Amino acid sequence: MPGRPRIYVVYTGGTIGMRKTARGYVPESGHLQRLLAEIPRFRDPGVPEFEIVEFEPLLDSSNMNPGHWLQIADQIRSNYADYDAFLVLHGTDTMAFTAAALSFMLEDLAKPVVLTGSQIPLEETRNDAQSNLLTALLLLGRYHDRLPEVMVFFGDRLLRGNRATKVSVTGFDGFDSPNFPPLGRAGIDIDIDWEQVLPPRTHALGRGGDAVSVVALGSAQVGAFRIFPGLEPRLLEAVLAPPTRGLVLECYGAGNAPAANPEFMRVLAEATARGVVIVDVTQALRGSANLSLYATGRALLDVGVVSGFDLTAEAALAKLVYLFAKGLAPNQVERLIQQPLVGELTPPTVEHTGSAWTAADRQGR
Repeated sequence: MPGRPRIYVVYTGGTIGMRKTARGYVPESGHLQRLLAEIPRFRDPGVPEFEIVEFEPLLDSSNMNPGHWLQIADQIRSNYADYDAFLVLHGTDTMAFTAAALSFMLEDLAKPVVLTGSQIPLEETRNDAQSNLLTALLLLGRYHDRLPEVMVFFGDRLLRGNRATKVSVTGFDGFDSPNFPPLGRAGIDIDIDWEQVLPPRTHALGRGGDAVSVVALGSAQVGAFRIFPGLEPRLLEAVLAPPTRGLVLECYGAGNAPAANPEFMRVLAEATARGVVIVDVTQALRGSANLSLYATGRALLDVGVVSGFDLTAEAALAKLVYLFAKGLAPNQVERLIQQPLVGELTPPTVEHTGSAWTAADRQGR
């Protein structure tokens, strides 16, 4: 495209554009745009052209749901051919969920999609909003033809979207990618680790980057449950009851759970027997859930639980919803949940896999 790159900005809400009121910070239509109009550096010739289109109504991200993910994806699809890159302004509370979901939903993606926001609103004298927004725009303008991924830019780091998780509510480095290196860092220069960047995904439809397809996640009944000492199995049984089709089970350490509790194991076995896909991820910030390492993990494999390896809880949830939205059978979902589709996980080496792949490939449950 001639001239400066063009960036389409989807403003969903969040702290970045909020206004302070007697009841706390709230999103207000047009407030962010008025603030940006008063900051000359956003009109600097070095900044790419950008157009802001806001949600109606604007959201605190705690109110975000899969329907809003589809709304974002549809805006990107509708404007895909007319813009070089896309920026999503989003609240921090559920940003990692949205980034993970978009990474799966936007099939054939060949242009960058970056999510950013802030811990302090732009209207405050001291804030991180201006730096995050301005740097994200500059990054997209400079590398719009070389970053075909869904990413999170926050606190001077560019993270793969489906590897990001929120780690702080107070620091400007509010997000981290515990099990995968940052794709880039913004210091004096903006440096990208090009060896880690995914290639364009235009081969499936052969559209050459001119269009992107969107998978609507629909209403697949998927949930998450965190294991804790003294767990009453009936609580888990209620979560796994129909119409639940998939569950992210957040377990201890390398994926361990109270396998010595027969009622707990019964609940898991009965759920997997009727086709519920249960994906085991670790509660730890760093590391991987590999059910082949310990006897407690192998007991979970025996009743049909699947290792999620180093998937974040956010990515595991989004991926489950995505795979069911594709119309796949439970055994297919089990197999694909353990395979990296868009860089979301690192499968273990063969010698550390043990029987995990056998559990994933189980047919006709």
